[in-house]
Amino acid sequence: MNKKHLTNLIIIALALVIVVVLSFVLKSATLVDCATCEGTGTVAYACPDCDGDTPQCATCLGTGIFPGSERTCGDCEGAKQVAAPSPYYATFMSLVPPIIAIGLALMTKEVYSSLFIGVVAGGIFYANFHPVKALDTIVNDGLISAVSGTAGIFAFLVILGAIVVLLNKAGGSKAFGQWAQTHVKTRVGALLATFALGVLIFVDDYFNCLTVGSVMRPVSDTHKISRAKLAYIIDATAAPICMIAPVSSWAAAVSQYVADGQGLTFFIKAIPYNFYSLLTIVFVIAISIMGYDYGKMAGVEFTAMNDGDLGALDEVELEDEKQVKIAARAKVSDLIVPICILIVSCVAALMYVGGFFTEGTNQWNLISSFGDTDATVGLPLGSLFALILIMIYLMARRLVSFKVSMEALPKGFMAMVPAILILTLATALKNVTSLLGSDMFVAEILENAGALKLFLPAIIFLIACGLAFATGTSWGTFGILIPIVQAGIGLDSELGVIAMSACLAGAVCGDHCSPISDTTIMASAGAQCNHVQHVSTQLPYAITVAAVSFVSYIIAGLMQAVGLYWYASLPVAIALMIGTLFVIRHFTNKKKA
Repeated sequence: MNKKHLTNLIIIALALVIVVVLSFVLKSATLVDCATCEGTGTVAYACPDCDGDTPQCATCLGTGIFPGSERTCGDCEGAKQVAAPSPYYATFMSLVPPIIAIGLALMTKEVYSSLFIGVVAGGIFYANFHPVKALDTIVNDGLISAVSGTAGIFAFLVILGAIVVLLNKAGGSKAFGQWAQTHVKTRVGALLATFALGVLIFVDDYFNCLTVGSVMRPVSDTHKISRAKLAYIIDATAAPICMIAPVSSWAAAVSQYVADGQGLTFFIKAIPYNFYSLLTIVFVIAISIMGYDYGKMAGVEFTAMNDGDLGALDEVELEDEKQVKIAARAKVSDLIVPICILIVSCVAALMYVGGFFTEGTNQWNLISSFGDTDATVGLPLGSLFALILIMIYLMARRLVSFKVSMEALPKGFMAMVPAILILTLATALKNVTSLLGSDMFVAEILENAGALKLFLPAIIFLIACGLAFATGTSWGTFGILIPIVQAGIGLDSELGVIAMSACLAGAVCGDHCSPISDTTIMASAGAQCNHVQHVSTQLPYAITVAAVSFVSYIIAGLMQAVGLYWYASLPVAIALMIGTLFVIRHFTNKKKA
């Protein structure tokens, strides 16, 4: 055992000792000594039906007894308190499972086993270290519940994967690249065309990285754009764009992590506060139009423009002759039409599930139907209908055969296995953490935070950045953090929406910066750029946007306290981003002079 491993073990042991001590010291004040418990737990909490006291509920008037009847309150049977399911319920120990998952992820740089060990820890604590009950909790309440609860999202991801495979085979993206090569005459135009294609392919980050890179390499090479700059634009239009697109694999994942079936509604509300994603868009457009670079990117771009050294790796042609002939028949519309079909189908299905087309209070009411829709039903329904239409369209255009269409289904599933695995384990962790009453514990701590609550979005943004950077995964990050943040702040206030959006933005930021992130690696592969060079040239840009985003979350938290929401804070954030770029350019030009 080397010194590094020994140090890690000592840190883990000390952390466990501290956790055990804190679990006794930080017992939630909502828990009282249980007067009626006979074995499940040693503590109790106020009855949710009669609230244990005033304010009285309409059912038992705070007495625990139904008015005008001999029957007692169904939950507390007149005792005004309910036995906690575990002695660790609503204590600091309820947060230990996600803390374990985060700690292991930071040390091992591996998210699957870290999440699973977190689930195991939660099951053990809930069962009070009883092995059989712990196993039952892990399997039934954790994993099986996660799979059954996310089945609709799984279906959507698999169908989306199949659509991605079909679009790659059809050659529409290649046609876009050929069109751009013919019509784009300037360096700025090439950068903006790359950005536009990245925005257009918003349904999935994997599809985005590989497609934009392969399509736009010839265009960027013609205008002497370095592969590092191309890789940055690819990366900047992958996860950041997917995180603000309601019809995407990312929206589906976030919707699943948010409780109360309001995931999609929250996702849409959070978009104007997703400062990192939005400011990344502003940043890319600004530096493209200004023709300005700084940091290591400036040196790489100077070499590309003056010496013609683009920093390209040796490329391997993977397409066979038949696929090249198919791509030659494809048009730009063969990329745009399928994506439009997917968007329209998913939006229509979400409206249908929300009651837009059926008799009721939501009929012909767009806002209400979206508010009451269920993404786990609407997205798979819409994407399935879109898949059928896209197959028919591409076969009618003779771009794919029926056999290729059927082969796309298992290939789409295989492409989405990592995402499905993270979604399952993160949801299972959320389930066991909820069983331990983490929402009650976190909510009480934040209730006593006072004015410091206004700075929580900025703090959450930093935590999410660090976790995603260390683990290389956005999905694992917001899968761990969303339930904790929602439990503490909730979504019924503007501050809650800002805080949750900060969690999503931080996850994207950390993923964007991380050298072990799958999207960062695929952006390098798509641009055929040296991965280390991509990370080193991208990092100053990502950190700049992250710094402005951090300040923007402080401003947004303060503004919402005086009734000013995204329509005020977002313009301020954009102005800060553009102003920061001008300041950096001023000082770098001055330094050169």
